[in-house]
Amino acid sequence: MATRTQKPQVAGKRDSSPLDQSGLQGTQAPAQSDSGEAQGRHQLPPLPYPKAALEPHMSAETLEYHYGKHHKTYVEKLNKLIAGTRYADMELEEIIRTAQGPIFNNAAQAWNHTFFWNCLSPDAAGKPEGQLARAIDASFGSFAAFQDKFTSSAVELFGSGWTWLVKDRDGKVAIVTTSNADTPIAGDNKPLLTCDVWEHAYYIDYRNARPDFLKAYWKLANWGFANGNFQG
Repeated sequence: MATRTQKPQVAGKRDSSPLDQSGLQGTQAPAQSDSGEAQGRHQLPPLPYPKAALEPHMSAETLEYHYGKHHKTYVEKLNKLIAGTRYADMELEEIIRTAQGPIFNNAAQAWNHTFFWNCLSPDAAGKPEGQLARAIDASFGSFAAFQDKFTSSAVELFGSGWTWLVKDRDGKVAIVTTSNADTPIAGDNKPLLTCDVWEHAYYIDYRNARPDFLKAYWKLANWGFANGNFQG
């Protein structure tokens, strides 16, 4: 299946399907921030592992900056932007499907990052299993072929963005890339797994060598999480 780039959709035309399609609670979950203090309606969820757990593939320093500063800032900016607006009482996914501009960008980045942390695991299995494995074989011919196509899509994505494994409405899996903050949940695809290729995701550990970051990513990819999303 050919890789395609997912385009942003205009407000008012976003998908209105159930808000829990990823199986992820997201940043509206009743969790506390990294500092232990609530930051508003939307909060920074705890990481699903200690910051040093992904070493040597992803350093604790990267998590300190990427999660503790970048992700946290998206959440804090979102809370400030929605205060006193019609978005103030909305769930995060609803904001993403109805907003544009800075509110959309910060809401989507808050959701994308929470999803990304769950796509990584210190106890990662090397390959998917069961229905997802069969779906990947059906769409790409083999897991190796899928892995090569996903890697090339991530490495070649111009500028900042995300590469995703998604399930479409027909139940088939595909690779999509999104620029900047854009996210599959703004449209019809269900995200299964993602790789963040904004430079702040890898610069501390790999400098500008995005291909090296992708090699490390495959050693952390959480196929248990992806399997759950596929079956959910």
